[in-house]
Amino acid sequence: MRRDGGEGLSARPGPVTRFRVRRVSGSAVRDRRDDLATEEPLEIRLLAAGGDARTVAITMRTPGADFELAAGFLHGEGIVGPGGIAAIGYCTDEDLDPEARYNTVTVRLTAPELPDMTAVQRNFLTSSACGVCGTASLDALRDRCPAPAVRPPVGVSAATLYALPDRLREAQGVFGRTGGLHAAGLFTPEGAPLAVREDVGRHNAVDKLVGWALMGGTLPLDRHVLLVSGRVSYEIMQKAASAGIQIVCAVSAPSSLAVDLAREFGVTLVGFLRDERFNVYACPERIDVEREPAVPVPDTP
Repeated sequence: MRRDGGEGLSARPGPVTRFRVRRVSGSAVRDRRDDLATEEPLEIRLLAAGGDARTVAITMRTPGADFELAAGFLHGEGIVGPGGIAAIGYCTDEDLDPEARYNTVTVRLTAPELPDMTAVQRNFLTSSACGVCGTASLDALRDRCPAPAVRPPVGVSAATLYALPDRLREAQGVFGRTGGLHAAGLFTPEGAPLAVREDVGRHNAVDKLVGWALMGGTLPLDRHVLLVSGRVSYEIMQKAASAGIQIVCAVSAPSSLAVDLAREFGVTLVGFLRDERFNVYACPERIDVEREPAVPVPDTP
């Protein structure tokens, strides 16, 4: 897959933006500089090999790994699969303002025509807060996700899960400066970190990971563990199931629809993973817990 160059583009936005703020602590007042997580729109365009083009999404994101974000989003929606992307690049159309060109990504497809997206029941306007607006098509997800019975088994120990939040936090470089980003990390079943991505939107962070795997030719991710820094929504479970991930963990709670989806697609779902404890909401058989020996209860006299 080729990554197109960005000749003639204006300054590229970074993941951190600096502001002057006034800090008040008790009666003390001090003006200082503060780093905030950057939030800007990203427009994702498709360009077929035959020349037809279409905008399919506008998402609010933290700049960085934009090509991975675009690829992961398209994969999660069932629009492209492995081998479906010829190149990804920032848009250099003359009708765009220079400052907007790093906020527009063109995905060049290998197919001669644009895919039929009528089956994807979405309004392709997304935000960093809520993900894609509209009702997802479960039928489309069922069509493209492998049945749980044919997946190779993968397991993980409870001790390995306990260590993952600290490893994710250690890899969050931008969060350390801003305190305002979500993260998603891919780990081996032994707990080794493979990739970590940050974004103002937790679903964007997952898209960046899936895009990283798609562009690197490592899908499906059926031998990996996904950990997200916040809660698990339906949106995140959909993306994980589409990527073949069998174990999804979060430091916070899942939603009810996320649990329903995990149980239907055979995904192990772990929530409240922190302080060496967690809840398992679906498919607990993949987690090996070293149980404490039972304490005998004396007979009642």
